[in-house]
Amino acid sequence: MATPAKWVIDPTHSEVQFKVKHLVITTVTGQFGQFSGEATASDDFSDAQVHFEAEINSISTNNEARDGHLKSEDFFAAEQHPKLSFVSTGITKKGDEEFVLQGDMTIRGVTKPVSFDVEYGGTVVDPYGQTKAGFEVKGKINRKDYGLTWSAVTEAGGAVVSDEVRLIANVQFVKQA
Repeated sequence: MATPAKWVIDPTHSEVQFKVKHLVITTVTGQFGQFSGEATASDDFSDAQVHFEAEINSISTNNEARDGHLKSEDFFAAEQHPKLSFVSTGITKKGDEEFVLQGDMTIRGVTKPVSFDVEYGGTVVDPYGQTKAGFEVKGKINRKDYGLTWSAVTEAGGAVVSDEVRLIANVQFVKQA
């Protein structure tokens, strides 16, 4: 087996999003504009060790007031906790292109175990000779587990923001020489 290589996320060809129900009837999508990550893995990624960070102040939901609220003490408390992070603790290969990635997610100073479904898109060598690998990562967390407890109720008694947050990342890694 080959020696594991270091892979680094290419942010210009990657996106990290979250989706949360608003008023129970629609979904609001947000994204992190600044993030970084790396993996150490053999060519089949069955032994991948992953570390990821996102800058809280880079949140965008295409609404400045909402973004400001998300960065405030009501949610992420960006001043005190400027980053969220994920560090893998294990990976399980489910099929040729499917994995389950386990790890610890830290948001707002709170660390909890999470698992993500990972779909491997393949590996190619680009026109510049760089080896790149693509992945789609999906998972769910409960925002209240991380101290993001702000809540409001509609006139009819429904929640303004759901507790469940879906996380979706489409990432391209570049193999380092």
